[in-house]
Amino acid sequence: MQLYNTATHRKEEFHPLTEKQVTMYCCGPTVYNYAHIGNMRTYIFEDLLGRTLRLHWSLKHVMNVTDVGHLVSDADDGEDKMELGAAREGKSAWDIAKFYEQKFFADYDALHCTRPTVISRATAHIKQMIALVKTLEEKGYTYRTSDGIYYDTSKFPRYDALVGRSRLEGLKGGARVEMSEEKKNPTDFALWKFSPKDKKRQMEWDSPWGVGFPGWHIECSAMAMEYLGPTIDIHCGGIDHVSVHHTNEIAQSEAATGKPYVRFWVHGEFLVLRAGKMSKSGGTFVTLETLREKGYDPLDYRYLCLTAHYRTQLEFTYESLDSARKSLQTLRKEVLAAKAAACAEISAEKVNAAKAKFQAAMEDDLNAPKALAVVWEVLRGAELNAAEKTEFVKFADSILSLDLFRAPEEKTEKLPAEVEAILQERAAARKAKDFKKSDELRDKLAALGYRVKDTPQGAQVEKI
Repeated sequence: MQLYNTATHRKEEFHPLTEKQVTMYCCGPTVYNYAHIGNMRTYIFEDLLGRTLRLHWSLKHVMNVTDVGHLVSDADDGEDKMELGAAREGKSAWDIAKFYEQKFFADYDALHCTRPTVISRATAHIKQMIALVKTLEEKGYTYRTSDGIYYDTSKFPRYDALVGRSRLEGLKGGARVEMSEEKKNPTDFALWKFSPKDKKRQMEWDSPWGVGFPGWHIECSAMAMEYLGPTIDIHCGGIDHVSVHHTNEIAQSEAATGKPYVRFWVHGEFLVLRAGKMSKSGGTFVTLETLREKGYDPLDYRYLCLTAHYRTQLEFTYESLDSARKSLQTLRKEVLAAKAAACAEISAEKVNAAKAKFQAAMEDDLNAPKALAVVWEVLRGAELNAAEKTEFVKFADSILSLDLFRAPEEKTEKLPAEVEAILQERAAARKAKDFKKSDELRDKLAALGYRVKDTPQGAQVEKI
């Protein structure tokens, strides 16, 4: 299996450290607001990766839930997103975390993503985070400022491991953060933040350095190593995590253990709108519930995500989603037609050859568009009979997870409000036996492009 490794900037053959099990850590949601569909694209690619890995190995998949410590900026200042969410909605930070975590996993399940082996909440692992900060302190990697305990990035020679030397110099020049007077280096980051003296936080804990809360970066290292050990096979996340979050994870983890932290870094690209990157902070984001309200099925969106490679940007438009929905409905019809006609004997050799072609695409750095093309090719080709096609699709859908054996739903288009109002007025006229007005209203509907037919079950409307 070939995977693109962000750390080496090339595709490499993947084998796990142990013969039978892959260890994988994925950065999960910060549960202060709804996840947007750009976030969910990352979890879809991670699900494809997990399903493909399971063809060969068992998988221990850990995902964190950040319910404390994620500040609004990379400069280690500003408010905690959980506290902001609580203030915005007039609830406790704990209630905010619980509510949005439930909403996240409802979306996660609706997109047919496989639940992680371990779901690790930051607030349940404060002890492990404090222990990791103490280890870094004992090894001389930390210093104290007025607002927290910081990691000294100048002490870690491999700090440019993911971003490269040239990009790191750009970060140091101020592109990433504003240089605090107390920071020794622009790239230094908080391991433990002190609670403000003028107000009490909802989420804070005692520590050897004073009452406070963990930094965002220390959370992932502590939880990943708690469940997966000092060296992990695969660490996933969005491409936006490379230059700060994952760079800092490497620095603190390897400084603490003296061992390589991650063997394969795998990152997914952005989903973009025509206006730019989808962003909660900028207010430009679409949720899965938004799509549902517009009549789309979550798997329409999953199909759309499979049409682009996870390492390429995908532009979201409702036109592209319409196309994905239509393609998925057509694909399901063809699958069901094959299933209905499946009466011949199955040639295992033919089915295995089709499976191998599909699997080769997925094992080539998760080339989902190519794998999807194989499915269409097999269904529309003459090489396999209907029974063989059905057997192949069972295998392919165990990876794509598009519910391909589901009967396509006939969508009824919602009528415009003006048309609905005329229909109600016409129904009232017919009930009052005012057939002249009823006919006038029927003609008015025809002028708007709608034909009405009266049946014993009521009026039926269709677009002319």
